[in-house]
Amino acid sequence: MNQAQTDAPLRRTFLGSRDVLLQKAIDEPELGWRVLITLNAFRLLISMTLLLLFAAGSDPRFFGDAKPTLFAATAAGYLVFAILSAVSLRQHWVPRTALAVTQLMVDIVAIVMLMHASGGISSGLGGLLVVFIGAASLVIPVTVAATLAAIATFFILGEQFYTQLTSANAFANYPAAGILSGVIFAIALATQPLAKRIRASEALARQFGVDLQNLSELNNYIVQHLRESIVVVDNNDASRLINSSAAQLLGVENTPPGTPLRSMSGPLAEYVETWRQDLSLSSHPELTLITEGDSVRITAHLAPLGQDGQRDGPILVFLEDVSHMNARVQQSKLASLGRLSASIAHEIRNPVGAMSHAAQLLGESPVLTEDDKRLTEIIQTHSSRVSHIIDNVLQLSRRELSRPERFALKEWLDDFAREFERTLELQEGEFTVGSLPEGFEIRMDRGHLRQVLWNLCDNAVKYASEAGGIMVEIQGGRLSGQGRPYLDILDCGLGVDKATADKIFEPFFTARSGGTGLGLYISRELCELNRATLLYLDRPGGGSIFRIVFADPDRWDTQDT
Repeated sequence: MNQAQTDAPLRRTFLGSRDVLLQKAIDEPELGWRVLITLNAFRLLISMTLLLLFAAGSDPRFFGDAKPTLFAATAAGYLVFAILSAVSLRQHWVPRTALAVTQLMVDIVAIVMLMHASGGISSGLGGLLVVFIGAASLVIPVTVAATLAAIATFFILGEQFYTQLTSANAFANYPAAGILSGVIFAIALATQPLAKRIRASEALARQFGVDLQNLSELNNYIVQHLRESIVVVDNNDASRLINSSAAQLLGVENTPPGTPLRSMSGPLAEYVETWRQDLSLSSHPELTLITEGDSVRITAHLAPLGQDGQRDGPILVFLEDVSHMNARVQQSKLASLGRLSASIAHEIRNPVGAMSHAAQLLGESPVLTEDDKRLTEIIQTHSSRVSHIIDNVLQLSRRELSRPERFALKEWLDDFAREFERTLELQEGEFTVGSLPEGFEIRMDRGHLRQVLWNLCDNAVKYASEAGGIMVEIQGGRLSGQGRPYLDILDCGLGVDKATADKIFEPFFTARSGGTGLGLYISRELCELNRATLLYLDRPGGGSIFRIVFADPDRWDTQDT
């Protein structure tokens, strides 16, 4: 699966969420629902308050003294309606405009009836209609608001007229009713420009919110798919952001914001703490870390994000796999070595060949004594050794650029084992290949891998034979956390002491006579050219382990080698 196929679902997720946000902004006017919810909360409060005041039983009653039964029934029904409206608002059972008109009609009828049961316009309950009609006018068209204001006026004046007809002693306060009706009309009409401005501001704010959300998702998408590995930590050394590349390098998973840096990488956290306190250190230090059992080398670059580069604030940490840099360095090395080897071929190889040939001819002379023949043998032996060293150097200098490819290792390793056993004429059980995880794949140049494995296995056989018995085994697996594939070559030889282990990968270093000291050096160079790592590990119980940690085949390569 290529990178485009891998990122396609993520792109669909990002674009899909953007479309959902835009559609939500268009189809769901949040302001209208918020106004209706707030208004219904006020309706619940009013109905419950009126019932409590009525139940207090003062004489005369504060409200409902004129017609107590009508007041109690109306207030109770009004409370039930407010509760049902709350459920409808939560479930969106009724369209917003229809629900607003229905609620306002019930408000007009209920308030007028409560006002009538409490003595008419003098009770002051009619003023509640100003609140309900004014608020509802924010979410309904102006014509509907004006119509409802007219209906409220008709009900208020009608209540005064009905009171005057049914009660000889009642006083109809038409001026107060007219003033209240005028205020209701004025509020209903004056609210419309305000409603337009509020709706426009709401739409603009919602659009800004959509844009900010889209920008946030886009930024997160870019950061997570950057080729660079990035970690952002706050002043308390807790992670605020870590992209997938950095998580893979550190071998961590499921790291929500706020995760302590120490739980992700102890050595990195310790260095950051020291760097914050020691101002003599560079603002952009480099730190080589070893993670997952000394198997992956990374470099950290620290950059403060606070004002004026203060180190006590948040910092940005760039992480880079050393093998990536080594791959580029190796190409430069090979180019320089190629020029050097050309000079060696002309200046050294031909004279050495001439000396070796002369010594061979001299050794065939019948007049030589035994001591003279011994000297010629020494010349031939060391000439052959120098020629072997030159061949190795020339072989490395002629190395083509790495052409890594992804392939399953099991079948390739079986073919290699059969060829190696036949060539060295090993007996059954002296060279074995252990089981590999299912679907075990690596990414490396096949020719380079063959040369590296041949060098390592040949060394293992030689050192094992010196210890009195040959038993070489190849095992493979994945590093815990990181998931990077690795291959171990194990032998039962004498092992390597710590002082020697630090030098075995240096060129021309050898611990036994007859070796050139270039085998392990070339093997590590070839591994790093393929963004892999070659390490030496002590084997419990005696012997050696050479581990090849391959580049993760699933990772997005930063550069084609």
